[in-house]
Amino acid sequence: MIFCVEDDEAASNIAAYALETAGFQVRVFANGKDFFEALRTEKPELILLDIMLPGEDGISILKKIRAGQGTKNIPVIMTTAKGTEFDKVNGLDLGADDYLVKPFGMLEMVSRVRAVLRRVPAGEEEQEILHIGSVELNEAAHIVTESGRKLELTLKEYSLLELFMKNPDRVFDRETLLMKIWNSDYSGDTRTVDVHVGTLRAKLGKAGEMIQTVRGVGYKLVTE
Repeated sequence: MIFCVEDDEAASNIAAYALETAGFQVRVFANGKDFFEALRTEKPELILLDIMLPGEDGISILKKIRAGQGTKNIPVIMTTAKGTEFDKVNGLDLGADDYLVKPFGMLEMVSRVRAVLRRVPAGEEEQEILHIGSVELNEAAHIVTESGRKLELTLKEYSLLELFMKNPDRVFDRETLLMKIWNSDYSGDTRTVDVHVGTLRAKLGKAGEMIQTVRGVGYKLVTE
């Protein structure tokens, strides 16, 4: 089931038709109120979320999705007429999994939906508690602590830290990080990686020094 939150009736009808033709079930909501009411009784596989909505906007809705215990791991693709780099980074930094700028083709939309769902398989079980230095990452609970202090990370920040902690001392170039964290369909540039690594370091405090820049290449998490 895919939830589509879009106030433009024509756009939502076309999107729903394209997704249903591709084999997905779809429910459409014109505002955040109706969406959250449905979310109480049904959890979708993915959410298509427009930024410009009447009443509560998509950014506010995304924050609530990521803050909810039962919804924080649901993949979200943002859709909007805005197309500046700031808008993209803002949505991705808050935990969106991908970003579509209107007008976009229906085949592209279906392709992006499938790509995100491939990266977040339904029912995938998290297994480990990772420890490096003062940082602990609990995959089952999706919680990160530093010296016992719980950190509020966005989905992308969490995914970056998880990748680094599972591959200590390995150097990742920015293109690889884009492919692994944002998927190969993401159309942004490597500055997005730098922005997210910077905010992750800041939230980790002193422990953020473990994430080192490898000049001319990318980043690695050092254990010594």
